[in-house]
Amino acid sequence: MHNLIVGLKTNRRFALFTFLACLLLFMAIAAPLFTSYSPTEAVMTEAYKAPSAEHLFGTDKLGRDCYARVLYGARNSLASVLGLVALVFAVGTTLGVISGYYGGIVETIIMRAADIFISFPGTLLAIAMAGILGGSAMNAIIALTCATWPKYARLGRSLVLKIREREFVQAAEVNGGTPIHILWHHILPNILPLIIVTAAADIGGLMLELAGLSFLGFGTQPPNPEWGAMINEGRQQLQTAPWLMIFPGLAIFVSVVIFNLWGDALRDVLDPRDESN
Repeated sequence: MHNLIVGLKTNRRFALFTFLACLLLFMAIAAPLFTSYSPTEAVMTEAYKAPSAEHLFGTDKLGRDCYARVLYGARNSLASVLGLVALVFAVGTTLGVISGYYGGIVETIIMRAADIFISFPGTLLAIAMAGILGGSAMNAIIALTCATWPKYARLGRSLVLKIREREFVQAAEVNGGTPIHILWHHILPNILPLIIVTAAADIGGLMLELAGLSFLGFGTQPPNPEWGAMINEGRQQLQTAPWLMIFPGLAIFVSVVIFNLWGDALRDVLDPRDESN
């Protein structure tokens, strides 16, 4: 936390992209403040209106305001990807730390399970699992968690194995430290920065994967707005109403760029490569 506060004061790039990321989240949470239109209310007489002063992003086939749908869609898209990253981080890191510290049969079971999931292409595995579970935002998150957790488990295990050989950990063990105490006070503080940076850098990629599942019909279901689903709804009118795909596509593009650059700046602030301490 101290490094983050210092980074906001000294690293302009990190401060800028932190501000932009927070702005995205604020606009998603406070969407009603930026538009008076409902994202789900159909007005058939307003169908396929081009962008104008009345409807900034135009309207769709049901006369719904696309600007409102993009704003409210940010709630579903950003909430889903942040929930996914948190779940993958928690599951993968926990299993990796347990595997690396305890070893033995526990490590064998966890790592062989990870190998099984890694043996399948991640996107195809997520699509298959989402298809089996059924289309919903939660099922899409579960499917992508199953496809992504092995990366964090293997990273966490390798970091624990490295840290465990250091003198301060061995000294804590000799002095009678319990496994929970050693993990919480000596190992986790040393491995979390790199795993947090990895999770931050994955936000953009996981957002694209979630949007892809929604585009295929496995994510958030209509009439709830979600950027990937909105692109799917507009693809049949690409020539006659291109704004139906352009604006949610731009929303995804801008969000992915901001979070990717924020993750890079966070890496510079936390500097997990510094192993001097």
